[in-house]
Amino acid sequence: MTTRRGFLESLLTAGAALPALRDDALPRLARIARHVDRRPTDDVTRDEDFWLEVQQAFTLDRTIINLNNGGVSPSPRIVQDAMRRYLEYSNTAPAYTMWQVLEPEIEAVRHRLAASFGCDPEEMAITRNASEALEIVQLGIPLERGDEVLTTTQDYPRMLTTWHQRERREGIVLREIGFPVPPPSQDDLADRFARAITPKTKVIHVCHITNLTGQIFPIRKIVRLARERGIEVIVDGAHAFAHFPFTRDELDCDYYGTSLHKWLLAPHGTGFLYVRKAKIERLWPLMAAPPEMNRDVRKFEEIGTHPAANHNAIAEALTFHEGLGPERKAARLRYLFQRWAKRLDQRPGVRILTPYDPAQSCGLASLSVEGLDVNKLVAFLWDKHRILVTPIVHKEFSCVRVTPNVYTTLPEVDRFTDVMEDVIRKGLPA
Repeated sequence: MTTRRGFLESLLTAGAALPALRDDALPRLARIARHVDRRPTDDVTRDEDFWLEVQQAFTLDRTIINLNNGGVSPSPRIVQDAMRRYLEYSNTAPAYTMWQVLEPEIEAVRHRLAASFGCDPEEMAITRNASEALEIVQLGIPLERGDEVLTTTQDYPRMLTTWHQRERREGIVLREIGFPVPPPSQDDLADRFARAITPKTKVIHVCHITNLTGQIFPIRKIVRLARERGIEVIVDGAHAFAHFPFTRDELDCDYYGTSLHKWLLAPHGTGFLYVRKAKIERLWPLMAAPPEMNRDVRKFEEIGTHPAANHNAIAEALTFHEGLGPERKAARLRYLFQRWAKRLDQRPGVRILTPYDPAQSCGLASLSVEGLDVNKLVAFLWDKHRILVTPIVHKEFSCVRVTPNVYTTLPEVDRFTDVMEDVIRKGLPA
């Protein structure tokens, strides 16, 4: 495993020197690193000296408490610098520098992403976001009139919209199952899918972790119960990859789409689609590709002219993520979630909609407060305190989504909690 010392040294030698550090930065960091190397992950999770160095790797506006990292996250300076460098080089003579020099480097990124996810590089397509990755599968998988697709009422709206378009256009049937927040268990979630399957079910579309409350689903169990029945499973991993550790083999899935500008901290407008090799040929690309590419995962990247800078800088985000350590990162995110949630959970009228069980949650979580309008609460937090969170108004519940990240400080989390406690006691101002 990469040590903290190696991680911090790699940032400095890569040109990502932190502005707050003195000239003796490297020796100082090495001294601090000696105190955390080989220590249990839980200890490092609470080591604020370590996380201070991580926090300073970002360029942030600290007048804003940004607890809305679920949609898109800031990239570390090392990623921004790489993207800027590629973009500037592209513009020197793009027909050559972008197309001939930089674009072929996507293959190195493909290999890095495939290694991180645990698949063959020939099963990895680089996309612009999870929506593009998932719509490739949703619109490209062969279905006939009357075929049923099974998903949940809490799936991402854009993905539901995509299935509804196929309903209108081709006569397929979308069936949505509900589940309580939080659910009794992961087994309960899998059982709900099992009970909803009919002889007409051809596809299950399921979130690895929901964008509403951060509920993690038992993907491997759902995949296996579907495969036994000849049902395809599409996994929406928009909020999962680089949020908490897992590999393809742990999921056993055939299709997986994710965004990389969320938890991997990659450039905005990056994602990937995994398609098991045996499934590539029968899956139509979103944009047309020549027939000689039928078995080539790159057919899903046929989108016309696009910047090479964005996808090439994914490599730097992977370096940062791997150096930080996926286990340490996930443990820190869970710590931040439980720091605010367990404190507010003691207040009357508060419901935490996300389980504390680490198998079912990580850094993305939601709460509701009885009697408070979600939109007014979120507006108050922003207008009066410059705290950025996400309002969730769903047909089954309303809540506030809170998503810190590795750069979030404990005082920022505690400030959010202080303000929320005050609002719970006094209500929102008229």
